[in-house]
Amino acid sequence: MLTMPMAAMAQCCSQTCAQHGQKAECKWVRKHAPWMNGFTKGKPGVVNMAEFKQQYKRNRKQWDTLFAWLEQTDLDTLKAGKYAIPGTTMTASVQDDTNKPLEKRRSESHRKKIDFQFVVRGTEGFVLLNHDDAATRPNCEYDAKKDVIHYDYDPAKAWQFATTAPRFNIFFPSDWHVAKTGTKEQDQHFRVIVVKVDYIE
Repeated sequence: MLTMPMAAMAQCCSQTCAQHGQKAECKWVRKHAPWMNGFTKGKPGVVNMAEFKQQYKRNRKQWDTLFAWLEQTDLDTLKAGKYAIPGTTMTASVQDDTNKPLEKRRSESHRKKIDFQFVVRGTEGFVLLNHDDAATRPNCEYDAKKDVIHYDYDPAKAWQFATTAPRFNIFFPSDWHVAKTGTKEQDQHFRVIVVKVDYIE
């Protein structure tokens, strides 16, 4: 059995709250108050609940507006593309894509933004990197303009998982990750809504 990497150990899914010492935070999330703001279309997948709770309290207006927009928008029929979320600086990127082998996808993390990814159709594959194993790629220092860093890592020491709609994952700056990776599903097509939320220190 694969040992869960350090980044993944900080995560908390609904089934593993007690195991990761985030029982109070997970209870806060499961109560659906106040963060859901009427949102009924999906549930949390892989989310560091303690970080989510903290970021929500620091930036409640932005989170509330995001979940309200998701609830009020027909996410299935919306054409692929980018959409400004009214009243915010956020943009929703609606993507119809296909999972590919891990070696064809790039790893990343961000410093200024939180990577919110809501799988609304199909199953998308993801990977969380082990911080003890990963290292910044040569000539790939932090790109402030794009707010991204890329990493070299050992896939055998990373945690690979699949997210089936309708669930969302939230990747904070400490969550070094890879998206759109192959899964065991026969159909590798999926639709995901990606939104960059401000990270408040």
